Formats: sequence, structure tokens, C-alpha cells
Amino acid sequence: MIEQLAILAPGLLGGSVAMAARARGAARRIVIWARRPEVRDALRSQPWCDAVAETPEEAVRAANLVVLAAPVEKIIELARQIAPALPDGVIVTDVGSVKNRLCRKCRAALPPHARFVGSHPMAGSQKTGWENGSAELFAGRTCFVTPENGADAQAAGIVTDFWRALGGRTVSVTPAQHDEIVANISHLPQALATNLCDLLAQKNPAWREHAGAGLRDTTRIAASDATMWIEIFQQNRDEVLHAIDQFQARLAGLRAAIDHGDWPEVRARLERGKIFRDSLG
Repeated sequence: MIEQLAILAPGLLGGSVAMAARARGAARRIVIWARRPEVRDALRSQPWCDAVAETPEEAVRAANLVVLAAPVEKIIELARQIAPALPDGVIVTDVGSVKNRLCRKCRAALPPHARFVGSHPMAGSQKTGWENGSAELFAGRTCFVTPENGADAQAAGIVTDFWRALGGRTVSVTPAQHDEIVANISHLPQALATNLCDLLAQKNPAWREHAGAGLRDTTRIAASDATMWIEIFQQNRDEVLHAIDQFQARLAGLRAAIDHGDWPEVRARLERGKIFRDSLG
């Protein structure tokens, strides 16, 4: 059990971390800081919050584990801001969906007596805000833990155990490996869903009245926050571009097969796609 857990900038993920930590007994005391005063006021009445700090520095002064739950670019800023206030032996992690640059910057920002281990729970929603959080958000979901080569094994183990205590299934990869993986399984799907909706938005508005569950299922994530995704695309630009290039090549192949009447090739692609989708459960 973590003696004192500090969560900075609790949106959907950070709020859910606090709820899950309290519900599952993963932390004895939970301290939270939020940027907006009205959010801090609202958090004071929540049963999963033991104290609300007025500043990030105040929130981390007695912490054993700090979770930076801000948007990706703000995570680096917070790491720099709290660095002078971090106690000896504290471990700092995050929930950012891009890791390579973030891990380097955060590790460089912290003092020698603090240890940074990146993490990314593959859990979320198109909804935002701690009000939409859930103590079960991480149950059965993959959580990447991304220690850099030569990182403190004990610190990585504590972060891993923490996410497991919240119900997550942990996977340890390097920050670079993480960014390649999520570019394909998360960032590319977002780009595709968003652009499909962008295309359909140019069509006859009456068409949307005839849309079935297939379109809704395919485009659910297009409702996600645009500002958040701009930051993700910026942070993981090279891997996202590579994933888009690979998809464009596959789409061009499908187009050519349809154009040439190569129905065996079309069938092969459809069947491979079905096999993969069925494997997701």
C-alpha cells in the first residue's frame, strides 16, 4: 500500500486513479491538486480525497508516489514545477499517452533523490473530467509501464504493483516501443475515425439520420477532445505519420483490388480483418 498518494490535475484518468486507489485500498492517504479553484472546492467533498492542496508543491511534499495526470505537454511542466518540493525517495509517474519525449524530459527535470517511471493506462473515454471517473476504469485494462534502460528496478516494480492494485494488467516496454505500439492501436484509429466523420460532415446532412450502429461503433472516438489529440499527434508525430503511411498503402491495395475486380484478394483482406477483430473479444 502507498502511504501517501499525490495526484496532480485529476481529469478522467486522475480522478479514476483516486477512486480506484480508495476503493481497492491501494493508498492510505490521497492528496489532490487541481488547477482551477472551483474544482478544488468540489473535490474537498469527495470520499476518495483526503486533502486538497492549493499548489502542486504542497501536494507532493509528503508523497511517496506522485501521479501526474495532466494533458501530455502539461505533464512536463508539472514535473519541472514540483521538482524542488519532492521529498527523498519519492517516485513520480504519469498517465500520458505518449512516452518517449515525455520520459526523457521528466527524468531530466527531477532531482537525483526522486525517481521517474512513465506509465500509460489504456483506459479512457471520449468524456472528460473527474466527474466521469470510475473506480473500475482500469479493471482488466492494459497499463504500460515504461522504465528507461538502466532505470531503477525497484521504482518500476512499485509503479507496476500500483497499477495492478488498481486492477490493471501491466506490460513493461521501453518508451520508444510504447510510442510505436500506441501509434498503431490508438492514435491511428483516432485519426481514421475523425477523418471519416470529417468526410461525412461534407455530405448531405440528412444522411446521418439513416446511420446504423456500425457507423456509431466505428466513429465513437471521433467525439474525443480535439485539443488533447493535437497534443498527442504533436508528441508522437513520427510514429503517427508512419502508421498513417502504412494504412494508406493498405487502403490503396484494397482500392486496386476492387478496381481490378480481384475479388479473391478482397475476400482475403476481409477475412484477415475479421479474424483480427474476433481476436479482440
